[in-house]
Order: sequence, then structure tokens, then C-alpha cells
Amino acid sequence: MLVEMKVEGLLFDPRSNMYILLLKDVDGPDTLPIWIGKPEADSIALAIGKVATPRPLTHDLICNMMESLIVKPTRIVVTQIMENTYYALIYITDGKKEVPVDARPSDAVAVALRTNAPIFVEEEVMNLKQNEELDDWLKNLKPEDFGSIM
Repeated sequence: MLVEMKVEGLLFDPRSNMYILLLKDVDGPDTLPIWIGKPEADSIALAIGKVATPRPLTHDLICNMMESLIVKPTRIVVTQIMENTYYALIYITDGKKEVPVDARPSDAVAVALRTNAPIFVEEEVMNLKQNEELDDWLKNLKPEDFGSIM
């Protein structure tokens, strides 16, 4: 079963020196933190802020290529976690056939935000027990904790 998610925000994790992409269940309180690198966080932040760049960045290029080929993403799905690495698929259609394309979740989300494709996570991924310390930290976040990363 798939759980529909939305991007709740981006946070900097000083413990790991990485960014956290925080996905939130659209129908409930559950969250899924995914650690990502700065370039991916920057790209997601640009998409969230609907910031236009003078030239296409990598995720803009991907979206432009799909548009030129007359295909579009129907959804992205975070499918599994193995050895602390998340996996995702971008489902792309030409209107007749739908094809899954392997992607990192951060790239899939960056594309989804640019194309308004829905974001889903497999329920099994959501059911994996998170670190209690992290759970407490995430539950105590305030809106001001979601600062700009740029």
C-alpha cells in the first residue's frame, strides 16, 4: 500500500553535516526523514520556492527533456530502504504506457516538485522503526526550524 506524502521542509543536521528532506503523510502525523546532500537540498529548495534560474539546472533539464519527449511523471514512490539507503521510482507515461525509472529519492522529489507529480512512500518503508532520539527531535520541530538553506 502507498502512503501519499508532501514535502514538509528541509533541515540541516549538524550531527551528520547533511540535509534532511522531511516528508509528511498528507492524511496523518507520520513523517519520513531522508538525509540528502547539499546540491540536492538546494535543488529542492529552489523548487519549493518556485525560484527560476537563468539556465536550467539538472532537475530542470530532466523535466525539459520529458516535456520535449511528450512524457510526464505520474507519481514518484519511495520503494525501500536497504543498508540506510532509500530507493525510489519515478513513474513516467506517454499516455499509453507507464514505465518506472530508478532514482534517488532526492532526485525524484526534485522532479515531482517541478512537475506537480504526487509523492508516495511504500507503507513498509513507513513502518520501519525510526531512531527514538530522532523521533523526539522531529516531533518537537517548530516552523522556524525550517529555515532557508540557501
